Amino acid sequence: MQSWRRKSLWLALSASWLLVLLRVFPLLRLAVPTRPWAGAPQGWPRWLDAELLPHFSQPGELPKDDLQPPRGPRGGSCDWGSCFDVSKCRGGRLKVFVQPVAGPISDAHRGILASIESSRYHSVSPDEACLLLGLEAPAGECSPVPPQWNGGRNHLVLSLHPAFCPQTFQLGQAMVAKAGPTVDTFRPGFDVALPLLPEAHPLRGGAPGQLGQHSPHPGVPLLALAEERGGWRTAGADSSACPWDGRCEQDRGPEQTHPGATLPNATFCLIPGHGPDALHFLQALQAGCIPVLLSPRWELPFSEVIDWTKAAIVADERLLFQVLTALQEMPPTRVLALRQQTQFLWDAYFSSVEKVIHTTLEIIQDRIFGASAHPSLLWNSPPGALLALPTFSTSPLDFPFYHLQRGSRPTGRFSALIWVGDPGQPPLNLIQAVAGSQHCAQILVLWSSEKPPPLRWPKTAVPLTVLAGQRKASDRFLPHTAISTDAILSLDAHSSLTTSEVDFAFVVWQSFPERMVGFLTWSHFWDEARGGWGYTAERANEFSMVLTSAAFYHRYYHTLLTHSLPEALRTLADEAPTCADILMNFLVAAVTKLPPIKVPYGRQHLEARPPLTPGGPESQPPAQDCINQMAAEFGSMPLVSSRLRLDPVLFKDPVSVLRKKYRSLEKP
Repeated sequence: MQSWRRKSLWLALSASWLLVLLRVFPLLRLAVPTRPWAGAPQGWPRWLDAELLPHFSQPGELPKDDLQPPRGPRGGSCDWGSCFDVSKCRGGRLKVFVQPVAGPISDAHRGILASIESSRYHSVSPDEACLLLGLEAPAGECSPVPPQWNGGRNHLVLSLHPAFCPQTFQLGQAMVAKAGPTVDTFRPGFDVALPLLPEAHPLRGGAPGQLGQHSPHPGVPLLALAEERGGWRTAGADSSACPWDGRCEQDRGPEQTHPGATLPNATFCLIPGHGPDALHFLQALQAGCIPVLLSPRWELPFSEVIDWTKAAIVADERLLFQVLTALQEMPPTRVLALRQQTQFLWDAYFSSVEKVIHTTLEIIQDRIFGASAHPSLLWNSPPGALLALPTFSTSPLDFPFYHLQRGSRPTGRFSALIWVGDPGQPPLNLIQAVAGSQHCAQILVLWSSEKPPPLRWPKTAVPLTVLAGQRKASDRFLPHTAISTDAILSLDAHSSLTTSEVDFAFVVWQSFPERMVGFLTWSHFWDEARGGWGYTAERANEFSMVLTSAAFYHRYYHTLLTHSLPEALRTLADEAPTCADILMNFLVAAVTKLPPIKVPYGRQHLEARPPLTPGGPESQPPAQDCINQMAAEFGSMPLVSSRLRLDPVLFKDPVSVLRKKYRSLEKP
């Protein structure tokens, strides 16, 4: 009997240890309590991964908490339906009027004003706007209540720094966009949580993410610990970490201390939950270090639209050592996915003040449109919701960026858009060559010449329509309603192509619908003597631009260029027609972070017209030095160089021409 009892005891102990070992990794994904409302009892936890529960109960079977939402801070109970009048937004579009600031303003405020005034949200009149935006005064000061205050209704108080003015300033029904708000004062669905930005954060452009590799490197430390004084302390994978209050005494192992200005070089960044460490969170994103938030007491930035479970880990600070063990056992594929997402979120929403401001306004725009404005996929997948305009479409399939994720490719045919400027010679041969393509759906001739268009045009197998232009180089990039296909073949009257070249280029574009596919190329370079960028049309192995005089791209880029880019850039393209090619290449490269694709062309093609005087930028007139002006407007140089050219399989094989699909590309 005693022997049987001993065996039963050992069996029970062994089973208990096995269960403990099997449950170590899920400790990382344990739920954190819902927002700790002041004075309210804690309810059921909010699970970060519902797939951990299938063997226990379905989410719908969990008991519901009968809790009332907290009352809004400094202004009573406010939500979107009761404190914002959507009827003032004409046509469902957000228009913002910035309240004038009394007295001198700082450089930071001046930059915010400039970013809003150059955006598509800006309105010059408070009567036409449906949102009045007020910038918070510096710490310790309060701006006077504006004349159109109306109790704060349809107002947004913007504060990029955590210090609010004293409580004498009554917010009423105004929304608050605040950096690092605490969870007990944040009103979900009404307020907007902002990131805590450093004072020297760039206004536009911003530094790129600093993830130097695409997978964890053996030499990179596993952990970086955020310190209260603003720095980082790195530790190896075999070392244990102490909480920041010093309650443990284990050996911390080899460590390295970094000053606050240095980004952490580690795989995971452990960040405590109190408010001042919200700045550490932004540093971790830029560095490609996966943030591990230990019971955060502040609202994550833009949590209304960003799915932070794809880029960060939220864990209970009381289970610190179990969390560290789970981090060491995380699969490399999961680590890679989290690190890549941190880089996307940093570049799309946090790398500059301008992106933070525009993201805030886009969230409010989504509330006006409704739940269908931006699906979660558009917010949480490249290139991001700021570059996926809901005025174009609310379906991911209509954009060129999501075909690879959904396992699809563009269908249908293309529209040829031929721009005819002076001297106004009809491109008859080009029309016949393009119309002969099996993929051509229509031909649109954009007539922008002083001479009137001819009354008779050649008969073609596809519809031919003549559109009246405004004699501007940017006319070809307007979202013409006559374009009925996703693919556009942009051409000039002087272009020369064969039907086989058009067919092959379109097939290539179907595999890369987010990129530009062209025949004639330019390349950009940095000129040390002039201290600026230059570009050349000389034929070389490396290129970074394709000419829009013969190129395929998605029609969405017409909408994005017209409604997203500042008017100064479009004006620059009109003043110097050569800059129109550069502007479209800048836009596509800034959105995709990818170079264009070059396809072969025959000897009968016209040579690429030189961008300016051949021989380099030293002879470029200042008025036409548009590449540097565009780089300044974009905040960085978005162009990406490439050496890739795609050819047909039998392009140069010494076989019979009859066996080649694209016979006229090149004969053996």
